[in-house]
Amino acid sequence: MSEQTVPRKENRMGTESIPRLLFSMAIPMMLSMMVQALYNVVDSIFVAKLSEDALTAVSLGFPMQNLLIAFATGLGVGINALLSRSLGEKNQKMVNESARQGFFLEMCAAVIFMLIGIFGAGVFIRSQTDIASIVPDAITYLNICIGVCPFCFMSIFFERMLQATGKTKLSMVAQMTGAIINIVMDPILIFGLLGFPALGVAGAAVATVFGQFCGAMVALFLHLKYNKEIHLSFKGFRPNGHVIGIILGVGVPSIIMASIGSVMTYSMNRILNGFTSTAVAVFGIYFKLQSFIFMPVFGMNNAIVPIIAYNYGARYPDRMKKTIKLACAVAMSIMFCGFLLMQTIPQVFLGFFDASADMLAIGVPALRTISISFLAAGACIIIGSTFQALGKGTYSMFVSIARQLVVLVPAAWLLSKTGNLNAVWFAFPIAEIMGVACTVGFFLHLNKTIIKPLEKAN
Repeated sequence: MSEQTVPRKENRMGTESIPRLLFSMAIPMMLSMMVQALYNVVDSIFVAKLSEDALTAVSLGFPMQNLLIAFATGLGVGINALLSRSLGEKNQKMVNESARQGFFLEMCAAVIFMLIGIFGAGVFIRSQTDIASIVPDAITYLNICIGVCPFCFMSIFFERMLQATGKTKLSMVAQMTGAIINIVMDPILIFGLLGFPALGVAGAAVATVFGQFCGAMVALFLHLKYNKEIHLSFKGFRPNGHVIGIILGVGVPSIIMASIGSVMTYSMNRILNGFTSTAVAVFGIYFKLQSFIFMPVFGMNNAIVPIIAYNYGARYPDRMKKTIKLACAVAMSIMFCGFLLMQTIPQVFLGFFDASADMLAIGVPALRTISISFLAAGACIIIGSTFQALGKGTYSMFVSIARQLVVLVPAAWLLSKTGNLNAVWFAFPIAEIMGVACTVGFFLHLNKTIIKPLEKAN
């Protein structure tokens, strides 16, 4: 169906021109994600000024933090996909039920992670290192960040509610509020400025939690005031197995897909620690730096899920295809720019973290080698979101498992046996080749079985 013949009374995701719709939704998300990336980097820059051990302590906590985010955002993907599809189908009852069942799932996950943060942080950190100057700070950092996590889950949930109805500018406001407050509070709490006590690594964790609290409150306010398409009420609430099953059908593969990154990071920390703790710190720095490049792509990623899901529900295949093509082109351009930066000025980026001579010797070849994988990653991320929007999240899960666990970690382990640390970094581009092959194969299958039949029906 052409865009001109779409009824005007529909949501803008079914009527507005694709370039304008995509960029109007994606740019606010991309900006807010960039701010998120900035506060992640700033957090580590300030911690690095304490010591390299402090930076390593934060890096060791990253897999657990990433796992928490994986659950919060993965559930958000499932909620968002069902909400957007229900909006496209004009099924208001399912829209409302999706929201309240989704919130219930997010809070259940938050309680589980609180318990892990309080009682399991020590076991997790000691499984990676036994260095006495690192372990206490790493445990404290996780006790706070994971033990006080409900606000993180709340902020992500209400941001997804705004995104599902196309209000990405409001979602951006909520995300940026939390991130900016975190950035401001970091030096104050880490170094003890303006009369506050100097908390060191613990200060970075407190600043993170406080930022999440502020972001959650802003997101809740904006949802209640402006998100009139979704009525979130818990009167007579009961868990609905059918709706929960639909959300988890898309959300669980997304959770597993993102959680695989935590398993990979944890495994890489153990492999790299066999060389030197500085290699672990470099790997942590890489993840902070690459977020500047990946976060805008993830912003585009978040924008296309509701657009594709809505138009899939409304049976507009042309709009789906235009969205996918444009998003892939933008994502690939962003990733190519990131590749060029990592190849030309890696020492400048490492210098932000007060890199020692040893860290530069390890970090420069690491960033240059790993960034080779950027060249194909953009399109793979966008197409993976397409799988999720079409209810085929298991495809994305399979690709992530193949790339990170079947290929990357075993390749890194085998390359580590050469005794050459620089060889280990080649596991990343090797794994990306597997990811591209799987992604292309799955997309060709979906194009044949889902998109083309819709075109014929129209």
